[in-house]
Amino acid sequence: MSIKRLHVGPRMSQAVIHGGVAYLAGQVANNAKGKSVTDQTKDILTAIDGLLAEAGTSKSKLLTAQIWLTDMKTFAEMNAVWDGWVAAGNTPARATVQSPALAAPGYDVEIMVAAAI
Repeated sequence: MSIKRLHVGPRMSQAVIHGGVAYLAGQVANNAKGKSVTDQTKDILTAIDGLLAEAGTSKSKLLTAQIWLTDMKTFAEMNAVWDGWVAAGNTPARATVQSPALAAPGYDVEIMVAAAI
């Protein structure tokens, strides 16, 4: 089976497609760094929508989601955005954990998903 990579960088690709599944790298809020968890989550989910579309799939085909928060006190805030975004009846298997630090200061949410093609 072939492997297709999207937005290949020296350290990582933003998405890898193999075996009928699109695996996205963890996404952070590049356009909302330092802003609220609500703003960061919205920005991340917009980026995920774009990458999924580029990979030939959508949020209605999500298989898994992993979410990292720097503070679990923001869990409800993140979920309010997530719940309005995720496709009803097509929710993925999901885990949310706290990580005291993410890739760089100012990032408080990171989300990684995989979706069927």
